Amino acid sequence: MTMNRRNFLTSSAGAAGALFLGGNANAEDSAESGQRRSGHRESNPIAVSTYSFVRWHGDESPTIEECLEYASDWGFDGVELLEGQLDQTDEDYLRNLKRRALELGLPLCGMSTHQSFMRPDEDERQEYVERAIQSIERAYLLGIPTIRVNTGRWGTSGNFNELMENKGIEPPIEGYDEEDAFEWVIACFEELLPVAERCGVVLGLENHWGLARTAEGMLRLKEALDSPWFQFTLDTGNFLEDPYEQFEQIAPGTIHVHAKTYYGGGVWYEMDTDFDRVAAMLRDHDYRGFVSLEFEGQQDPREAIPESLDVLRAAFTYEDREA
Repeated sequence: MTMNRRNFLTSSAGAAGALFLGGNANAEDSAESGQRRSGHRESNPIAVSTYSFVRWHGDESPTIEECLEYASDWGFDGVELLEGQLDQTDEDYLRNLKRRALELGLPLCGMSTHQSFMRPDEDERQEYVERAIQSIERAYLLGIPTIRVNTGRWGTSGNFNELMENKGIEPPIEGYDEEDAFEWVIACFEELLPVAERCGVVLGLENHWGLARTAEGMLRLKEALDSPWFQFTLDTGNFLEDPYEQFEQIAPGTIHVHAKTYYGGGVWYEMDTDFDRVAAMLRDHDYRGFVSLEFEGQQDPREAIPESLDVLRAAFTYEDREA
């Protein structure tokens, strides 16, 4: 008879517990009553993205170091960096940032990066590949296990507001179609995967316009690349049609979660997300990773970010719910 690793560990833990209790029937009673064993995690860790701080009211947005301080004071479990907010990227600075996060007891759990691989010009695509390699290596230096990646988009909308008015849909560049774009994007990620594996950094494709505007497009890319180093970052605000159905489709491959809130009204739009429903769905898929807040509203972040933490903490904590 064979036994997988999870079953082996579970059965071993149960045997150890029985020995410790001297075979007491109370152990069986506890299991039958649905009580959780000691050490069982009853919530997802809640992080905050430094993106949440960019609309600071009254003065300049906080530095990355100040974001870490706020996150620690407010009680977050980790911090995700928006790479574009790093005003320094030399190795000494990154090492010191990693040290400061450690001092504050905050894992750097992710980093959001930007790519635009939907470009007909091969040299332009290669430039984005080289930038992405730098992002992976920065994440490695910072001890960050996953980065948010994009496919990019056609860029044929007049501006981002127009893109949002059209629910993220835009026409291809003249003379090309989505099949061309899939070919380009797959080839670019194939170049990145050996670097990601070498650095131990998972690429988390986000539902973020372009070919990743729909779960269908994301799953097509994942199937084509077929690598444990290419997974998904699920963003609760970026499926503008049938969001819960699409969340369900990408949940099995989700390695990181962005939870968007919009206190004070959304900048471009806002979603009335049922976080209890999202949390239950992710739990059904045994998602145990970070849920990272991306505040995208107009209220002062000093008020909205702690309020958002309370909402996410309640939704993603299971101790008072049915086992």
